[in-house]
Amino acid sequence: MNKVVENAEKAIEGIIDNMTLMLGGFGLCGIPENCISALVNSKIKGLTCISNNAGVDDFGIGLLLQNHQVKKMISSYVGENDEFERQMLSGELEVDLIPQGSLAARCYMGGAGVPAFFTPAGYGTEVAQGKEIRYFDGKPHLLESALTADFAIVKAWKGDTMGNLIYKGTARNFNPAMAMAGKITIAEVEELVEPGELDPNFIHTPGVFVQRIFQGVNYEKRIEQKTVRQKA
Repeated sequence: MNKVVENAEKAIEGIIDNMTLMLGGFGLCGIPENCISALVNSKIKGLTCISNNAGVDDFGIGLLLQNHQVKKMISSYVGENDEFERQMLSGELEVDLIPQGSLAARCYMGGAGVPAFFTPAGYGTEVAQGKEIRYFDGKPHLLESALTADFAIVKAWKGDTMGNLIYKGTARNFNPAMAMAGKITIAEVEELVEPGELDPNFIHTPGVFVQRIFQGVNYEKRIEQKTVRQKA
């Protein structure tokens, strides 16, 4: 099976209105920049986006929000995006805010085929509303359902043509779990190599989870905020 596609435009073929997407990354680190740009240009609407964050106003998922292409966000951190806040408060955007650890676990469980699990995170808050509660060792736990997606879109530092992936730094936080949980997983990588060139001891996502892969271009690799101290 040839998994290599030419570019992001080819990679996102088959994504249509009203689908659910997982978009990897942590903050602006390790986000699939090329595929997000291709989605923006595609004008696809009504997306449900599962992501650790909502990008910033002019970068990442923030670009999809600016274009009103997202109907629902399932996230854990959205504090850097003014347009997200405006759409949420005005009722234009449906939002499901999830504790960060629970979001990661729900993605992982989706990929592992586990339909639901109990966690203490969120008990006693709005997160618990409408959810089953059970006690384990005297401590209350919420029942959380696993998350899956029509497409999972991830970004890795290096990959091979079989779809094996290596992430770098904090890009490893959500990308590996999401890569497991998509019906179709798209991987964009900074460097695409031939099979056998990656040390199997350092592969984070096995190629069995990846259906499409391409080498991305022109990565900006932004950060949300840059703080430096003054010279003495």
